[in-house]
Amino acid sequence: MKLFWLIAAVMTAFASNSILNRLALATDGSGAMEIGDMETGPASYAMIRLIAGAVTLALLVLMRGGARPKFSTHALWSAGMLLLYALGFSYAYITLPTGPGALILFGAVQVMSFAITLARGHSIGALSWMGAALAFGGLCYLLWPDGADPIDKIGAGLMLLAAVGWTLYTLAGARGGDPLGATALAFILAAPVAVIAWILLPDSTSLRGALLAILSGAVTSGMGYALWYRVLPQISLPSAAVAQLTVPVIAALGGALFLGEALTLRFAVATCAVLCGVGLTIYSQSMRK
Repeated sequence: MKLFWLIAAVMTAFASNSILNRLALATDGSGAMEIGDMETGPASYAMIRLIAGAVTLALLVLMRGGARPKFSTHALWSAGMLLLYALGFSYAYITLPTGPGALILFGAVQVMSFAITLARGHSIGALSWMGAALAFGGLCYLLWPDGADPIDKIGAGLMLLAAVGWTLYTLAGARGGDPLGATALAFILAAPVAVIAWILLPDSTSLRGALLAILSGAVTSGMGYALWYRVLPQISLPSAAVAQLTVPVIAALGGALFLGEALTLRFAVATCAVLCGVGLTIYSQSMRK
């Protein structure tokens, strides 16, 4: 049960990142992304988010004492993947609707995680496949747009890059022995590159957008990712991938609570499918162990 609540806390933090990002980039706070009509640009948001996470995590590492995280090629790789995710995620949501964007991100993470597991020679049981299919189907049912509007190809490509970055960042975290130190070092190494990206692609920011980016970087990203690194060694990669399919559902629930969005029967049915699929996959993986 302790592991379950840790995973629930991490997924809630991830969902909060999506909500905070949408609020920061949209001028009216509704989450609708319009090019040229943003109060905070994607480069500014990603830069402030990574700097806030780096400062917060560095302070926590100093306060705890003990061994300090050491620079290594593994740390540099983690930082690069974190940066790829953060920038791709921010820029993709300029043109992608929230639902299709989340579907591309978390669907791609699940597919790549399962592919990596199979490439390593590990088998995935039938129950795990059934659980993943059920959860992904529920997510598609919830997020797939009702209309026939085409998906922006550039935005979709950027979100796929973000999915690659997040999958490999998650994979790196499963190998670490110091969750807080590893996360802090990744943010510290990624933040200066994010500043360079902002210098090359400058955009504006507002006080409200900066505060949202700081909240995302310091709390829901920095501390959330450190907690994620702590959880990862205790679960399999397929279980981690399927668990993340709950994030859009939690984000939709957060939209209803904090943004006044209505809850529908579609949401209830999709939620049941996703949660049942996640539970089935995690149960299958635990039984195989």
